[in-house]
Amino acid sequence: MKDKRIFPCGHTRREFISDMGAGFAGLALTSLLSKDGFFNHPVHAANSSNPLSAQPPQFTTKAKSCIFLMMNGAPSQVDTFDYKPALEKYAGKTMPEDKKYINSGGRKVGYLTPAWRDFKHGGESGLLISDYFPKVREHADKLCVINSCHTDSHAHGTALVAMNTGKTFIGRPSLGSWCTYGLGTENQSLPGYVVMLDKRGGPISGEPNWSSGFMPSTFSGTLFRPIGDPILDLKGPKHISREAQRSQLDLLAQLNQQHLDQFPGGQELAARIESYELAYRMQAEAPEAVDIANESANTKAMYGIDQDPTDEFGRNCLVARRLVKRGVRFVQLYSGGGHLEETWDAHESVEKNHGQHGAEVDQPISALLTDLEQRGMLDETLVVWGGEFGRMPFSEGKDAPGRNHNPYGFSMWMAGGGVKGGMTYGSTDEIGFEAVENKVHLHDIHATILHLMGIDHEQLTYFHQGREESLTDVGGRIISDLLA
Repeated sequence: MKDKRIFPCGHTRREFISDMGAGFAGLALTSLLSKDGFFNHPVHAANSSNPLSAQPPQFTTKAKSCIFLMMNGAPSQVDTFDYKPALEKYAGKTMPEDKKYINSGGRKVGYLTPAWRDFKHGGESGLLISDYFPKVREHADKLCVINSCHTDSHAHGTALVAMNTGKTFIGRPSLGSWCTYGLGTENQSLPGYVVMLDKRGGPISGEPNWSSGFMPSTFSGTLFRPIGDPILDLKGPKHISREAQRSQLDLLAQLNQQHLDQFPGGQELAARIESYELAYRMQAEAPEAVDIANESANTKAMYGIDQDPTDEFGRNCLVARRLVKRGVRFVQLYSGGGHLEETWDAHESVEKNHGQHGAEVDQPISALLTDLEQRGMLDETLVVWGGEFGRMPFSEGKDAPGRNHNPYGFSMWMAGGGVKGGMTYGSTDEIGFEAVENKVHLHDIHATILHLMGIDHEQLTYFHQGREESLTDVGGRIISDLLA
């Protein structure tokens, strides 16, 4: 008959003896690992009692929040921010022989094709930006354009996951999760990490793009809607008052805490307790955070709200500004939803596709930069723009106006948050096919974003399955030339 007696420690006699034996072995192992220097690297971790409590950065920094503008589907670098006059010179010619390692994904490899719209100089810096972004061009002196990005996949699903999590496979924490894990959030009545999708749908790889992966769910992105209830099912039943709901949560928290005290180390349970409390606080603050009714008519007009085709992305950009103003740590906005032409995936026609999506986002992005600057928030808000990869400098066949995926070289830009403005960094070859100078891998992008937020990407780790995991893993460098 099994011994069912429970000791004061909460374990049976057999469990106590087993744990005690394993514990002595652990002491010896700890001593050996310590002598080998295993514990010499500091690990930045969230507060266990309140995982989202605001934590100081590891070093002095300007940026307090990040707004990531994700152009789902992959904009063409040679048609937006990477001017390549050689494409006019070689128009109609085939790819050079030394570029024959192209992975076309089974699609046709056509002829070199010039940019579909003109490039013009912007600001005192003279940055060349295409006519797909005429209003963003007005902010050229704020932008640091990185023209030498490259990534590890030419497929949308895996490349999107990689741009968000650092790896092409699902199950890892996203960039926003790492930021909130390391820094918490300044507003305890709103999520630390908010995601707003395009009304046409989300990215094809879905929730893993904003998941917390192997971290507690507290650090996952929270989906917000810019109109109506920001979070579905946030409100409780009408027949239950706030007082009754508070009593229920207090009892639930007490029972959960008793279990946690008896069996310490249950991070998911601690996260669940905190999520209940956060949801309760959000019922009061989240609706107000997305309510733009009290914004001035001039502000709404600047963002293109109630105008076609800028209304939706304009609302999202304005809500993003309202969220970071209230202390939300990381906000990600998606332009383009679903698949193919409903995103920036311009296989059919660059002019048709980028003309549509560029018109939807150009004015709202310009307004966001203006609004942040006018409110004195741009220095403390890092704005990042980009897609999961770029597009090829050639067409997809004879008389075909579309471009295929290009992971070898593409453009992203950053503004505010301690970034130098009015500059370009790195370059692709003369036709815009692959990065050749100051190449920037997506790990470098992540390392630089974390650095600008005040986090050492090598020291921000999470112990998982026997090893210290990080966003950049064993790669990634800070692009120091971008730092103001």
